Amino acid sequence: MPAEHMSDDLRISRTDGVVTVTLNRPHRKNAITRDGWHELLTAFRQIAVPADRVVVLQGAAEDFCAGADLGADPSAGHKDLADHRQLMRVVGDACLALHRLPVPTVAKVDGVAVGAGMSLALACDLVIATTRSRFSQIFVKRGLSPDFGSSWFLPRLIGLRRAKELALLGEIVDAQSAEALGLLHRLVDPAELDEATAALVARLRAGPPVALGATKALLNNAFDVTLQQALDDEAEAQVINLGTRDGQEARTAFLEKRPAAFEGR
Repeated sequence: MPAEHMSDDLRISRTDGVVTVTLNRPHRKNAITRDGWHELLTAFRQIAVPADRVVVLQGAAEDFCAGADLGADPSAGHKDLADHRQLMRVVGDACLALHRLPVPTVAKVDGVAVGAGMSLALACDLVIATTRSRFSQIFVKRGLSPDFGSSWFLPRLIGLRRAKELALLGEIVDAQSAEALGLLHRLVDPAELDEATAALVARLRAGPPVALGATKALLNNAFDVTLQQALDDEAEAQVINLGTRDGQEARTAFLEKRPAAFEGR
């Protein structure tokens, strides 16, 4: 896969509309440094439709992400509150940028996904994990509270009671338990992860980008709007969809009894 951008900590590649973002610090279980948060924010902000159709977020080697690298900056605990607040703004902006992407996002999880690493996975639309994956809201065991949006994502995904259980106890959750909680799209053996992710990405890549983006926005807003507002938003989205070339192509393909070829226009 050709590398479009590469740094010591982050790799980005683009192939046929699929953007693969790889956390590249395997010696630290892909834990994210201060600079790494800035790089992630930049990477998410550079996603461009319709050329970019799907985003895959993964970790190098056998782990997804161990969260923030608390050991990367020995003086971190002694910095003033303004400095910490500035960093947390970058972390928050990266979360918002990922969540608001108008294209489907897939977390490809192997090994550990803990702390902000678990939050990164939760912020993606779909999560594929292996049977050796482990998840944890480990923040409380580090004297911290959840970040990168997990206090918002978790209750919406699994309910408030379960979210409190994970966040207050900070225990390790195995892959099978994560699947039972409803956190995963699919659970596979490690040897099947690449093939399963590629198959899912191919399905998303073949979809109508405008309609997929509208669908994401409608679902993301579902808990924050009234039914009336949701209906109004749905109606507006359908008007836009019906006016696109992809909308016309879908109708033509239906009449001609063939798969539609969507372009994102």
